Amino acid sequence: MEIHAYEKLWLALALVLIVGFIGTITYGAAGAGIDMIDDKGGTVDPATLDQHPKFGDPGIERNGENSYDVYVVARQFVFEPGTTEPLRVPAGSTVTFHVTAADVIHGFEVVGTNANTMAIPGQVAEFTVEFGEPGEYGMLCNEYCGSGHHVMEGKIVVMEQDEFDSWYEQQQAQGEAEN
Repeated sequence: MEIHAYEKLWLALALVLIVGFIGTITYGAAGAGIDMIDDKGGTVDPATLDQHPKFGDPGIERNGENSYDVYVVARQFVFEPGTTEPLRVPAGSTVTFHVTAADVIHGFEVVGTNANTMAIPGQVAEFTVEFGEPGEYGMLCNEYCGSGHHVMEGKIVVMEQDEFDSWYEQQQAQGEAEN
């Protein structure tokens, strides 16, 4: 049986397409630096978030030389912190986000990064982002969460280290003065 030259060409092109599709899927799953968020963040009771030691007063905590934990609560239609006051982190830092929701399912996306997760009541999504240079990043809800979903946004300000240190010390002093 003889195969015509055009049939061989089309078979070869189809094989190249199949290998190309498999290659893009493999790269997207393993090579692009995308990590899936698992359940290592644990669970919380969404009805008592205000009494939780971390989510009761959400914000930023220093946990190492240049690493921070940020606790964020998403509720209709704000991120706490982030919407009324920008969330501030230092440039060149590693920030681990702990995100949960108080009422309904929300989204939490840091624009310009690979950080994107669902904020589910009772579940804590935990992921880490490295912020290199000073600048501003938007935070968006990407899950339809109600009639005000389109206004649910916030901002992350990446500051120079010395500027952040003075702001952080001021915030710590204010917190101690209030307690």
